[in-house]
Amino acid sequence: MHALSHGTTTAPVTIAVPPSLSLPVIEAAFPRRLHPYWPKCQEKTRAWLLEKRLMPADKVEEYADGLCYTDLMAGYYLGASDEVMQAIADYSAWFFVWDDRHDRDIVHGRPLAWRLLRDRLHSALDSPGEHLHHEDPLVAGFADSVRRLYAFLPQRWGLRFARHFHAVIDAYDQEFHNRTEGIVPTVEEYLRLRRLTFAHWIWTDLLEPAAGCELPDAVRKHPAYRRAALLSQEFAAWYNDLCSLPKEIAGDDVHNLGISLITHEGMTLEQAVVEVRCRVEETITEFLDVEQEALRFADDLADGSVRGKELSAAVRVCLSNMRNWFSSVYWFHHESGRYMVDSWDDRSTPPYVNNEAAGEK
Repeated sequence: MHALSHGTTTAPVTIAVPPSLSLPVIEAAFPRRLHPYWPKCQEKTRAWLLEKRLMPADKVEEYADGLCYTDLMAGYYLGASDEVMQAIADYSAWFFVWDDRHDRDIVHGRPLAWRLLRDRLHSALDSPGEHLHHEDPLVAGFADSVRRLYAFLPQRWGLRFARHFHAVIDAYDQEFHNRTEGIVPTVEEYLRLRRLTFAHWIWTDLLEPAAGCELPDAVRKHPAYRRAALLSQEFAAWYNDLCSLPKEIAGDDVHNLGISLITHEGMTLEQAVVEVRCRVEETITEFLDVEQEALRFADDLADGSVRGKELSAAVRVCLSNMRNWFSSVYWFHHESGRYMVDSWDDRSTPPYVNNEAAGEK
C-alpha cells in the first residue's frame, strides 16, 4: 500500500510500504511529528560525522542524509531543547556507525580489532574526558557524545546510563561470538539479548533529558510506565527484525527473531514473517492499553506539590515520546537507505560502510 509520510522534505512524500510490512494502525493512530530543530540538526550531525571522522567524506556526502538517522531521533524526542536534540542525534548516528563496524569486524574476521574496540568503549564510557582525542575515531566520537549527554542531568542519571550501556557493549560482544561461531540463539535467548543489542533502556533513559527531568526510581519502575517503555522498544526491535530480515539473511546473520523462529521452531520463512508481524502488532495493541494506565499514573503524581506537578508533566512528555517512537521507527524503515538492499550492488555489503578496521588496510 501507499502511505503518506511527513518525513524529511518540506512537502509530504508518498512512500510505498510493502503489504507484509504495512501497519495501518500506525498510519492511522500514531501521527508522525518532527522536532522543529530537525533541519538544523541534520546539517550539524552531518558536520559532526565529518569532524569526528566517523564516516569518509564521500560517504557522508552521498549517504548521510538518505540514511535518515537524524529523522529517527527528531521524530522521537519531541520537546527536547535544541542542545539535547543535537546531542542525542549525534549519539544515535555514532551508534549506527558502531553497529556497522561491529558487523564488518564479524564479516571480515577481525576478532582482535573488535575486542580492542570493546575494551576501549568500556573505558570511554566511564571516563569520556580522557578519550576525546583517542586515535580511533569511533572511541573519540563516543567519548564526545556521552560526555555531552552526561551534562544535562545529575550524576545519578549518568551513572545509570553508563551501567545500561556497559550491558549493551557486553551484549554486542555476545552477538559477535554467536555470529562468529554460527550460533543461532533460541527465541527466548534472542529476545533477552535483543533488549540489550537494541539498547532498550538507553533510548528510554534519553527520554528524561528530552523532558528536562530526571525521574526517580519509583516513577521509572512503576509497572505501567515501565511496561509502556518496554513495549515501545520491543515494537521497534521486532519491526526492525521484520524489515531487516532480507538484509540479514543475505549477510549470513544469525541474529534476527525470524531466523531464531526458523531455526528453533521449525518455521518456514513465510511462517516466521507472519509470526514476527503478529508479535509486532501485539506490542501496539498492548501499548494502547497500558498507555491509558500510565497516563492515570501521571495524573496521580500531580498531588498539589511543585515536585508532583513537575513529575506529572515529565511523565506525560515521556509517554508522548514513547508513542512517537512507533511512528518514527515505522517511517524510518521505509525512508532510510539502510534497508534498501535491492538497490545495493551487493546485498550483503551496505554501500555506506567503511570496510576497514581502525588501523587496518
